[in-house]
Amino acid sequence: MKAVALTRYLPIDDPQSLLDVDLPAPVASGHDLLVRVEAISVNPVDTKVRSPKPQVEAQPRVLGYDAAGTVEAVGESVTRFKVGDRVYYAGDITRPGSNSELQLVDERIVGAAPTSLDAAQAAALPLTAITAWELLFQRMPFDSETGGQGKSLLILAGAGGVGSIAIQLAKRAGFSVIATASRGESIDWSKQMGADHVIDHRQPLAPQLKALGFDHVDAALNLADTDRYWDVLGELLAPQGHVGLIVEPSGALKIGDPYKAKCIGIHWEMMFSRPRFQTADMIEQGRILDRVAQLIDAGELKGTHSATIGTINAANLRETHRRLESGSTIGKLVLAGW
Repeated sequence: MKAVALTRYLPIDDPQSLLDVDLPAPVASGHDLLVRVEAISVNPVDTKVRSPKPQVEAQPRVLGYDAAGTVEAVGESVTRFKVGDRVYYAGDITRPGSNSELQLVDERIVGAAPTSLDAAQAAALPLTAITAWELLFQRMPFDSETGGQGKSLLILAGAGGVGSIAIQLAKRAGFSVIATASRGESIDWSKQMGADHVIDHRQPLAPQLKALGFDHVDAALNLADTDRYWDVLGELLAPQGHVGLIVEPSGALKIGDPYKAKCIGIHWEMMFSRPRFQTADMIEQGRILDRVAQLIDAGELKGTHSATIGTINAANLRETHRRLESGSTIGKLVLAGW
């Protein structure tokens, strides 16, 4: 089967950083689905895993943590899907990824793809939807239907992949959503996703929030830079507020006052935790994706696909990694077809 893989961890401008390869087709067993991949999306985790490191892989390593496709075969323990079903998923960082024509993925972390979206549009959703849903409604103590009523939520990096879906999920739950963005196109995108207000994260946040009538916010999602905004969020969050984090800090964080004084809840989200550690509740990810698909098909959520770069090959994947590493992408970038 065709695949895109690496054997060395190199800068993305090096043509050897991602390579077109031919690999043996895997065989489904147990709870695994064998999925024929039709479209993939690229996330920051792809670029971080691929980033320069000294080690060399003995065998080609396939990355990719967002896909949509069709079930080609099923393992003997599979109960949720059958051959021919359209599915979408983010996968498991400890296993070969979705940058291949055929991929094995545990059925428990797979959802039925939205019927109203094509493969490219569907592939843009899984990782970011799971991340935003788990963070808002499972790590943080908010109900997915009404948990934000009467509350304010600040989302740092509203136009990014996770921010794009987090804005929508938070609005649907009743939050007053303030997103941050700094460029005209990212401001417009955040508003299209449903943000009530957009402020500039390159400028001091407190005066901008004050001008909108917010002395404090009830919750915040820092989807951009944990270190940079740590102190300011401690001041901006209301007593008994909550902060959600997804980016590894570069250094130690002071988790005492004002976080301690205000009893602020600190919530980490890593969407690969359930499959990586085979938690007893890993089927929750399949359920989240099923629910997101239902909301997409009902018109209650919008897709976050912003551009299709081309077909799935090493050159196009290198270009997509390059764009993502620039830090200026909006929504989700997708590759579709072989």
